[in-house]
Amino acid sequence: MRTLVLNAGYEPLAVISFRRALVLVMNQKAAIVTVDAEHPVFGSTVSFDRPSVIILTRYVRIPQSRLVPVSRRGVLRRDANRCAYCDRHATTIDHVQPRSRGGEDSWENLVACCLACNNAKGDRTPREMGWTLRFRPKAPHGSAWVVRGIERPESAWDEYLVAA
Repeated sequence: MRTLVLNAGYEPLAVISFRRALVLVMNQKAAIVTVDAEHPVFGSTVSFDRPSVIILTRYVRIPQSRLVPVSRRGVLRRDANRCAYCDRHATTIDHVQPRSRGGEDSWENLVACCLACNNAKGDRTPREMGWTLRFRPKAPHGSAWVVRGIERPESAWDEYLVAA
């Protein structure tokens, strides 16, 4: 079981184990916002509500320049696993400007791509193929991209991830 940690300003910071969350709560560094009532934690003499969402008691300053590292999983997530060329389900990523022609591994040059389009495109540009991108690729932003573990959110986290 995982616990969402919110900063004192309610922005998502991290996803941690419920054990670590209980330690933070017991040391009065965090307070429980939402509990998982179906799965309490039992000790030898006491039981605790399993925290699903906790909030820190003090604000933690986060650098504004936290860049999201480029990854295959991140590109697929950003593009919702849809091919940038034909909108079918995508399982691979493609360099818009091919690497063989100086294309970089950057958010602006990588898109999700279905296997058929990726094989057909090869080391050509979309323009040479007569294709257009469905959107302009760009780096994702927001705390939901920086926080590890939010890719598989729990339902109790929904209201805290809306603004993320």
